[in-house]
Amino acid sequence: MVKDMRLSTSRRRSLRHLAGMVAMAGGMSSMPSLAASGASCTRRWTAWENFKKNFLGPDGRVVDASLESKGTTSEGQSYALFFALLANDRQTFDRVLAWTENNLADGDLTARLPAWLWGRNKDGSWGVIDRNAASDSDLWIAYALGEAGRLWNNRRYVALSSLLASRILREETSDIPGLGLTLLPGPLGFLPTSTSWRLNPSYMPLQIMQWFVQVGHDPRWNKLLASSRRVILESAAKGFSPDWIIYEKDKGFRIDEIGDEKGEGAYNAIRVYLWAGMLHPECDDRAALLARFAPMANLVEQQGYPPESVDIRNGTFKRAGPPGFSAAMLPFLVAAGRTQALAQQKQRLAVTPIADDAYYGQVLGLFAAGWMEQRYAFARNGRLLPQWETCR
Repeated sequence: MVKDMRLSTSRRRSLRHLAGMVAMAGGMSSMPSLAASGASCTRRWTAWENFKKNFLGPDGRVVDASLESKGTTSEGQSYALFFALLANDRQTFDRVLAWTENNLADGDLTARLPAWLWGRNKDGSWGVIDRNAASDSDLWIAYALGEAGRLWNNRRYVALSSLLASRILREETSDIPGLGLTLLPGPLGFLPTSTSWRLNPSYMPLQIMQWFVQVGHDPRWNKLLASSRRVILESAAKGFSPDWIIYEKDKGFRIDEIGDEKGEGAYNAIRVYLWAGMLHPECDDRAALLARFAPMANLVEQQGYPPESVDIRNGTFKRAGPPGFSAAMLPFLVAAGRTQALAQQKQRLAVTPIADDAYYGQVLGLFAAGWMEQRYAFARNGRLLPQWETCR
């Protein structure tokens, strides 16, 4: 009982921290698409209900209509699991989990990592298109399962989370000379040469890594947390995160000249700022990340919008990013105390809301809106603090 009381106190403290930061930033009252004020215990999460209506089939499959295959990614499934947990929507959580296991993991998440892409094949049949896994999705699935198991008292979820975490360690990491044990974007295809590795900073949210350190009881997670910090900070020497980066033995980080992005930070990188902004105020890494990415906050403030793509070498940029990018920047701007830039992005979203059929924009909006509305926060150790839990 004493332990439960301590956890409850910590939870309230974390949510008060979040409430204070949002209040100082002026709340969300001017942005209809991201509703204002703190979430009540009884109010439904309308944005989540709309997401389900627009993207989630009755079988539990998230459909990304922007894909040529009208397909489903493990990313979409992982985010849907997380949002269902935030909404205390266990029925949807179970449907999404069942579809993911049955279709992306051949019916057994204990035996294999989920395939990253499922949809219509060239011959017209439906099924797995690419069996390679995506480590960021796998991390979010394992995290959602573990926290769902804790919050909903379900041992099967916890067991699945533990087994998936072990498989991530075995199949999606590499001991990189000079960097240590590091998360790869997937099991296959991310070693351009025998002495170089292609990495993605947005695949490494530090609050999630911190959670694995806390619950995993495996020293390898500490090593992954340490290398993730380095990847995120050192790949953004000018204050702008790349979509992809090369780490080369004895040379360190360099631009990925072979990939399509060639040093750009765009649709992957926008999540780096989102994850950083949602770190707990007492997290050891928060101050370093806010300082490193100050140039991005400056650029947003100067231009009035986040760029769609920025050259990480010099800060030159192309075009205004879509509305979802403005949503993704909100937690970072709150955490950094950038009230002017925050007001600009709120106004931009009020004038140009995220389109109902924009899958990725709606995902970014759900993460940001849920956090800004105080529907959830992350504890210092990465645990999820859903607002609904304080109402039980």
